[in-house]
Parts: sequence; structure tokens; C-alpha cells
Amino acid sequence: MTDNLSLNNIISTRIAQQGRITFAEFMSACLYEPGLGYYTSAGRKVGAEGDFYTSITVHAAFGRVVARETAQMWRNMSCIDDFTLVECGAANGRLACDIMDYLALREPDMYQNLRLVLVEKEPSLRSAQKDMLAAHIDRLAWLSPDEFASGCFKFSGCIYSNELIDALPVHRVIMTSEALQEFYVACNKVNFTEEIGDPSTPELEEYLRRVDIKLHPGQQAEINLNAPKWLSTAANTLKSGYILTIDYGYHAAELYTPLRKLGTLLCYYRHQTEENPYLRPGEQDITSHVDFTTLMKCGEEYGLKSVWFGDQCRFLLSAGIIEELEEIERSDIPEAEKLRLRLTLKKLIMPEGGMGDTFKVLIQSKGVDNLSLLCQRKIGF
Repeated sequence: MTDNLSLNNIISTRIAQQGRITFAEFMSACLYEPGLGYYTSAGRKVGAEGDFYTSITVHAAFGRVVARETAQMWRNMSCIDDFTLVECGAANGRLACDIMDYLALREPDMYQNLRLVLVEKEPSLRSAQKDMLAAHIDRLAWLSPDEFASGCFKFSGCIYSNELIDALPVHRVIMTSEALQEFYVACNKVNFTEEIGDPSTPELEEYLRRVDIKLHPGQQAEINLNAPKWLSTAANTLKSGYILTIDYGYHAAELYTPLRKLGTLLCYYRHQTEENPYLRPGEQDITSHVDFTTLMKCGEEYGLKSVWFGDQCRFLLSAGIIEELEEIERSDIPEAEKLRLRLTLKKLIMPEGGMGDTFKVLIQSKGVDNLSLLCQRKIGF
């Protein structure tokens, strides 16, 4: 199954002791088992030396544009003194560093009283984050996911995440000719195997009813029950301000179209995609596309207002990537380097092969009357 025999043994022992497990339980172990999961073990996950690229690895301009938008949020909130940035799933802290560097340089009044809180599941990442954010260490604090979910810490400001929701464990289901069934993970003496059975919880069928989705016979899909739970925690933690979610996904009608008969589950290993999640447990990333309709509908139930939703390219173009490009053009760096940077930034913006239409941005607000954001500006050329 993999070289990671310790994690294999742990999962296999659980199955032997309690019987088959849901795919969500299997995925949770593969990604988050303490010390052995993909995100909770040592090793470089992102960038040329890792398994996949993300927007923050392309250029600091991505974080600088996010910083421009958070500064606008601060102004919308009357420049409050206790504005806090909260990043969930900060990895090595690169995005947070790009945001804080920009705010320190360009928004000193905001930066003066700014706090940055990183919600991190893996304690070993704190060292890397501390090194990355050394220039801002006096403004930096950490919370574990359990502390974040406890409700003991309340913030006003912006809670943001980049490719967090797609990595939350999902249930896998299939519609048979009779009823909705769920995939379970079992184990023989050699490999993990799949079985189908009745849903492990009525929440799965309720989830599909909420977004008015009826799967066709034979159609497989992923259902992320953890996404609404995370959003509920974020909404409860936020006294007033914004939640900014960046990830790849669709509205529910597009995500669950019959054309996606096998769902969207994918694995990433050394910049190659893999469809088999049972290979290399703990050594490959496992993801599924985000259902933004559920985030918006549940957000309304949690007291959040959906302010803006759209492609990453439109967000970046409206919120400040053009200004970043103009600054590069005005700089005194060599022309060859300017050309390289232009081509690099195209990856963030361009659709069909770039990241521009693959990634979406959702901004939700709570307790803010002035909702004027940079990303709401019309794009003019």
C-alpha cells in the first residue's frame, strides 16, 4: 500500500477493532494523524520541492492584494484599534508574511495595533512560521483548532484561509437505483478495500436537500460535513468583520452535475495527480472541490452575509493586481526580470491553464454596515 507502514498499521488496526470506517475517517487519518498524516508530518508540501503549487508560491503579489483588501475591510470598520487577522491553515506562514509585510509598509496606521493569529493543527509548524514572520513576531499568536473552536477567543477583523476547505475530510457517496449509499473503507490482509452501505448519518441526505441536489443513479460525489462545522466556528469566533475563503470549487449545481459522475476527489504526489486515495497514505495530499453554495447558505444561518463571490482572476484584477504590475513596471529592475515577473503573475490571473478561474473567492461579513470592498470595483482597461 505504501512505505508508511506505521500509518497503515494504525488504520488497519482501527478497522480490525471497530469494523469498516467511513472514507471521511480514512481521509482524516491520512491527512491529520498526529506525526504521520500528510499535514502533520515533516516534509515540504508546497512549491517546487513539494507535491503541488498554490497561489502563495507563485509570487508575493497574491498576498499583497489580499492585504489591500483587508486594509479596506479595516477602513469599513471605522479603523478599529483591535483589528485582528486570523489565518486558518497557514502552512509555513508565507501568505501571512506577505500580507503583514505589505501592511507594515503601506498601512502603518492599521499595522500599529494589528494582531495576527495563526490557527494551526501541527505544532511543529510554529517554528517555521516564527522564522518566516520574525519581523512581525510581537504581533503574532497561535491557537490550536480546538482552542479556536472553543468559543473562548473572540475577534473583530478578518478570518481568512487559502486552500483549507478542500483539505477537510469528506464522505463519499453513490446513488444506487434504490437509495443513497455511502462508501466505507475496509481492509484485507494486503490492501484497503471499499464497501458500500447505508449512510453513516442522516446529515448526508440533509446536506443534498439543503442545496436541492438529486444525484443520478450511478453518480458518485463527495459531501463535506466538516466545511459547515468550520464555518460555524469561524462565525461564532468573529464578533464583527469578514471571512475570506479562497479555494477551488463551484456552486452546488455545477459541482454535483451528472457530468461529474465520479466526483472530484484527487490526490497530489510530487506534482502528479493520482485518483487512488489508498496509495501512499500519509504521503500524498487528498482533496475535493468545495461546495460554495453550502458555505453561503450555512453562512446565512450563522449570521453571515455573502458580500462577494467570484473567480480569483476577477478578485485579483479588481482588488489590486494591476497596481502591483504597474509598480513592477515603474521599478528599476532589469527588463528581463520584469518580463519574467509578468509571466509569473499571469499564472495567478489567467483562466484555462492558469489559476484564474480554477480558484474562487468568497467574502462573508458579520456586523459590518459599510460593505464597500476593492473586489467590487468594475474592471476597466
